[in-house]
Amino acid sequence: MYPIELTIPMAKELTDFGFETLNDADSVTQSLEKNTGTTLLVINSVCGCAAANARPGAKMAIQNDKRPDHCVTVFAGVDREATEQARQFLLPYPPSSPAIALFKDGKLVHMLERRHIEGRSADMIANNLKEAFNTYC
Repeated sequence: MYPIELTIPMAKELTDFGFETLNDADSVTQSLEKNTGTTLLVINSVCGCAAANARPGAKMAIQNDKRPDHCVTVFAGVDREATEQARQFLLPYPPSSPAIALFKDGKLVHMLERRHIEGRSADMIANNLKEAFNTYC
């Protein structure tokens, strides 16, 4: 677990941009099991690729004309229960931090694992997500 003082600014990068923080398993389940609409989930992380690529890419992507109905986030290494529950919805993908997933009508339709984020620019990640939004939102 990371000291909360360290992670608050990293979490605020998303929450200040309209993402809702999910802190427990129940809130994750309620958000991701929605039977209608789209939800973008960002599994936030302290790693450099989250700061350099994932968070900025997600923020740029939701400025697209077509965008998810809901944007939510959990913080790996901080919100343990919420992160573990979120990862259950991402199966069969292995645990990954950071990760970005799009759900439509309660079903996972698009996934970016850490390996899709590392070494990619925020613009590349945003463009990938925008394509998914244009298809599913």
